[in-house]
Amino acid sequence: MAKFTTRVELHSASLESDYEKLHSEMEKENFTRIIVSEDGKKYHMPTAEYNKEGNYTRDQVFESAKRAAEKVGKKFSVLVTESTGRTWHNLEAVGK
Repeated sequence: MAKFTTRVELHSASLESDYEKLHSEMEKENFTRIIVSEDGKKYHMPTAEYNKEGNYTRDQVFESAKRAAEKVGKKFSVLVTESTGRTWHNLEAVGK
């Protein structure tokens, strides 16, 4: 199963609601804002970053993120990285 980290930046986003709309649209495309460590603990990803895991290609994830971002109605940038492993520091644990 492939793992992807996707960052979406909304240009000229003036309202928190712009990002709330993005979060909702990304969720509809099966992205999450949660990442799970090897020991099963869950963490919140940094702002405007999303996780997607499954039998997807990098291009499929890219197109899916673009579809979601287009629905916000703002100019945007997208970066998709496929990963075989991820390491992080100081992410907030889910439930805190």
